[in-house]
Amino acid sequence: MSEIQSAQIVLFYLFDVAETIDLQAIPGLIGGPTVAARLAPKPATPAYVQYDKPPISFEGEAAGVGELDGFRVRVRVYDYGVISLALSRSFAGSWTELVGVGQDLIESPELEQRAEQACRTIADRLRSALKGYREAFLGEDYFVYVLNELEHPVSAEELVTSRGEEIATMLRGERQPLSDQEKNTIMRHKISYLVDDLVVPTWNAALVYDTPGGAQAALEILEFANSQLLEFRYYDELLDDQLASIYARLQQPRWFESWIGARYAGAARQVHSLFIDVNELTDRTENALKFVGDIYAARLFALVGDRLGLNRWKGNVQEKLETLDDIYRFAVEQSAMARGQFLELTVIVILVLELVLILMGVMK
Repeated sequence: MSEIQSAQIVLFYLFDVAETIDLQAIPGLIGGPTVAARLAPKPATPAYVQYDKPPISFEGEAAGVGELDGFRVRVRVYDYGVISLALSRSFAGSWTELVGVGQDLIESPELEQRAEQACRTIADRLRSALKGYREAFLGEDYFVYVLNELEHPVSAEELVTSRGEEIATMLRGERQPLSDQEKNTIMRHKISYLVDDLVVPTWNAALVYDTPGGAQAALEILEFANSQLLEFRYYDELLDDQLASIYARLQQPRWFESWIGARYAGAARQVHSLFIDVNELTDRTENALKFVGDIYAARLFALVGDRLGLNRWKGNVQEKLETLDDIYRFAVEQSAMARGQFLELTVIVILVLELVLILMGVMK
């Protein structure tokens, strides 16, 4: 009998494809069944996790994408411009075989390329609902082992004690033995709600040991956290590019712009528009999923976010927004000064012209 009787291999491939997506238009464009995502809480309480604008989910076949390398494809569309592909297939076998699966699939360039091609097929189908379509997709991938049933059921602590080495190796996808220090680092970051459930997240993979229903809630949070990471990565790149453009404009003005302060006025308009746009998008991203009373879900999300480095990316974006704010204030002040100097020069020119005209006898 198999050591692992029932499990799922789940790969998330997420792509930032547009600035926003009109979710209400999706069902009509797909022409098949769609479902508004809703997270089922783990605790048996009235508390729940609520999406501000629930993402839309549908099977890949509905958008012309069948199986990929034997994986069933489920598509999820977030209103802030992300399309997520969840590739899943069942597994039953030994721990050694499961470790081998991770070694083959974690960070697989070939599968990632096919996933992006599938995403482009879906994006073409949804093109009329995509606002601010991006030709170049920014991507993020995440691998999840979901263990639902073992040959000999064990508690979370017993699983860590007996299979900690295999779990650490699976999550790294390494073919060489890991050091004790690395294994301890991986296994130190884990969370359980009941005695017999467990989630061990890392920056690129996670293990979930739970019932199918309980595991689904964890998968939902893992996917959502990666969608946030993807968005903040995009904002960080966008701000880098725009700041470089603004600096270049301020340092190399056209000759006439120096006299009338146009370079500062133009930079101020550019900075102000960018500041508003990015703030609006980051607020939408951060408020997309609200935790209401579900302490476990909030703790799990915090742990996953920490392992993904989500706060670092948020911090990078916030620092650059603060830099934009400083540039805007500087540009406004310099523009006002330049215009004041231009007006003073204009008055002087007028006075000199009048004096010349008087000396010439034109004016009396």
